[in-house]
Amino acid sequence: MSDDAPARRRPSGLGRGLSSLLGEVAQEAPISAGGASAARGGVQMMPVSSIEPHLDQPRRHFDEAALAELAESIQTRGLIQPIVVRPHGHRYQIVAGERRWRAAQKARLHEVPVIVREFNDAETLEVALLENIQRQDLNAIEEAEGYRRLIHEYGHTQEELGKIVNKSRSHVANLLRLLDLPETVRTMVVEGELSMGHARALVTAAEPETIAREVVDRGLSVRDTEKLARFGKPNRERQQRLDYKPGSSADIDALERQLGDMLGLKVQIKHGPTGGAVMLNYSTLDQLDMICQRLSGEKI
Repeated sequence: MSDDAPARRRPSGLGRGLSSLLGEVAQEAPISAGGASAARGGVQMMPVSSIEPHLDQPRRHFDEAALAELAESIQTRGLIQPIVVRPHGHRYQIVAGERRWRAAQKARLHEVPVIVREFNDAETLEVALLENIQRQDLNAIEEAEGYRRLIHEYGHTQEELGKIVNKSRSHVANLLRLLDLPETVRTMVVEGELSMGHARALVTAAEPETIAREVVDRGLSVRDTEKLARFGKPNRERQQRLDYKPGSSADIDALERQLGDMLGLKVQIKHGPTGGAVMLNYSTLDQLDMICQRLSGEKI
């Protein structure tokens, strides 16, 4: 990234989500074939060869099978959603949409629709992080690393990050703690062998690597991982405690944590003999909008 980035300014669309950012920009101008000379902000066609990836973007892991599936879809229907890029030297650098750009190359497209925006380095990372989180493309470690960079390099607070991505400050804090795990355990999360819930339970374990291998080998649940983290490597007595099924209160607590990790919000479950209620706590209208979109199944 450039060291002489302009003074930090927050993009107008970030507070309202990526769909608002792309939606309002797409309406500014029709698709054109102006390349570098086309007006900034409108949707235009650009040669694939004029675009380069952002080497410091949050997402590092791309599933090849999913990429091939997307490429096949693009061959059939074309690339429907534009890629967001910014001017970078004599070319354009991807801000959001590297997965679509990679798939377009596999589909042997010569041109792709893009939106050109003037983003500085901090804004570029914010938009890339927001896009991937809203599309659930990042694993927990990639998301945490993105937060850490915004904190250390650009002076964001955990509270500010929560507002940017429409999640609670405690969700951001819990993810950052995952970066304290050994590299082997973080790799298991990146490769999908462990979920965020598993990793969160291992943060306080005395031997996280040993327990992580046990969890993966035996296919243990998050709840079982929490027990192992408390009791250490199981011997016969500890294994009996691991196999013991606790009362509903402990199970509900674990379920609250799992749902909270998925949504990035505080979740409360009240359960009784005849039923109960699930309460989702939000602090901003953006978070409420995210809840409604998740429940309705609409694309974020």
